[in-house]
Amino acid sequence: MEANQENKQNSGEIKVVSITEAARINNVTRQAIYVAIKQKKLKATKDATRWTIHIDDLNEYRQNKYSRTKSMFNGELLFDSHKGFFSVGQVAKILNIPAQKVYYATRIGLMKAHRKGAAWVIHEDDVKSYRENYLNRTTKVI
Repeated sequence: MEANQENKQNSGEIKVVSITEAARINNVTRQAIYVAIKQKKLKATKDATRWTIHIDDLNEYRQNKYSRTKSMFNGELLFDSHKGFFSVGQVAKILNIPAQKVYYATRIGLMKAHRKGAAWVIHEDDVKSYRENYLNRTTKVI
């Protein structure tokens, strides 16, 4: 059986990769691949001591991999740019400032943000207000 599988691999019929190869292909750590296997998010088979992953299963995992942009809360997208809702990271990129500055601005009340589950959501009106009132301010030289 094992020799048959190796022949199929060599002829190109079935392509399987190891955890190390899967990690390199996905640009993640071996641990991340192993965790995905244990959480049953990535199909894999274990021979005597070695995990093998079919390349089609790896591609399916990559397509369905968790993405913050697809996060839902009560059936609605958390960060919906069409409705004007952004994450802290997105706001930081929009304003060209570090994410920590966005967190700080929300914490001290300079920018409004709302908690939805574990995420902070910021509306575009609040981003514009922060930009106008705090980032575009010019200091007067006395």
